[in-house]
Amino acid sequence: MELQYPKGKFLSIVKVGEKGQIVIPKGARELFGIQPGDQLLLMADKKRGIALVSEASLAAPERLWDMAKEQDDGSSEG
Repeated sequence: MELQYPKGKFLSIVKVGEKGQIVIPKGARELFGIQPGDQLLLMADKKRGIALVSEASLAAPERLWDMAKEQDDGSSEG
C-alpha cells in the first residue's frame, strides 16, 4: 500500500551506503522532475540539516557551478 501525501509533499527514509551515497526516492524525483545527469546543489548547515536544490531552480552565477564541479573533480585553481 502506497502512502498518500498532500500535494507537493514527499516523505521517505533513505539509507546511506558505504560510500556515503543515498538514493533519491522515485516519488521525490518525480515531484521535482529530477532526471539522470541533473546537477543538484547540496547545502549543509549543522543546526538546520541538509538541503538539495536543483540547478534549474537557482539563479546562481555560472561560476558557482564551475567551482562546485572543480571540487567534485578533485581539481583546484591557483
